[in-house]
Amino acid sequence: MQFIIDSDSKDAIYRQLVSQVEQALHSGKLKAGEQIPSMNELAAQLNISRETVKKAYGILVKKGLIQPKQGKGFYTADVNASAHPRVLVLFDKFSVYKQILFNAFAERLAGAAEITILNHNQSIDLLEHYLDDNLDNFDFYLLAPHFPLDEETQKRVMKQLARLPYRKLIMLDRLQPDFPGQYGAVYQDFENDIYDGLSEGLGRRRTRTMRVITLPMSLYGNHITKGVARFTSEHAIPVEFLHEVPQIIEKGDTFLVLNSQLDAGLVALAHKIQQAGLVIGQDVFIISYNESDMNELVLGGLTTVSTDFREMGRLAADMVLTHQLEKVHCPFHMNRRQTF
Repeated sequence: MQFIIDSDSKDAIYRQLVSQVEQALHSGKLKAGEQIPSMNELAAQLNISRETVKKAYGILVKKGLIQPKQGKGFYTADVNASAHPRVLVLFDKFSVYKQILFNAFAERLAGAAEITILNHNQSIDLLEHYLDDNLDNFDFYLLAPHFPLDEETQKRVMKQLARLPYRKLIMLDRLQPDFPGQYGAVYQDFENDIYDGLSEGLGRRRTRTMRVITLPMSLYGNHITKGVARFTSEHAIPVEFLHEVPQIIEKGDTFLVLNSQLDAGLVALAHKIQQAGLVIGQDVFIISYNESDMNELVLGGLTTVSTDFREMGRLAADMVLTHQLEKVHCPFHMNRRQTF
């Protein structure tokens, strides 16, 4: 095998060596049992330090990709018989939706990978800490890149993403704007998805007015409300954007609740509708954002617009299984029930 060092690459030299061995093994260019150069030989060939080669070989041994043989040197392992790929899942927060996604991901892998899950809590400092500790320890990094959208934080996000080799990175739930490269992603398109999801229900029910309840701290509230505004403008539907349940509710109102379905906001809305003597699903209509199994029971059946979190998990798992990374927009639909 011919090793090549790219002096213009952002990857450290030892990481380039690890990457080349990994790719050669998975592509079949390196066969199981082949001998690779000794540390001294490779250092001399590439005019790099022996310590750099030692670090790379140490990582490859830890990953089970090469094996040292006493007095003989290093030989490639059988990647099909070696340990399962190691996957680090970095969620922004644990929620019912992330649980749905993760369960589908783990079920699809069916034990074919070793999975570690961490929560960065939308903190770029915590993400940096996790990558410092785990940058060379996993074969795939599944990251939900949900962080504050201010310019400074987003610059730091881009810097941290650039530390991960493209062949190992799979973004979940959001495609980071302007981040280049041949990495994997299974993502939502918040503005266009809500437009398309609402359009699914337009031909089946007209609405007097749409009243949208969202929380000011929502990361993507502005993107979603842009999609709602475009939808309502094109279909001449009056729209009102709110941060809490209104005092007056009128017959024919349709509410789009953009925060979590099962929180106090939805409960307060249901109570207010009942106090007005109106019936949900007949006089007043509710659509909530994001789907879970519980929605079949809430309010006799809660209509939602949502990405398919199960499919998101399955698609990400397929990339891990096949080592074929691509960018896939996850399906987004309206799930019609009693409330609309």
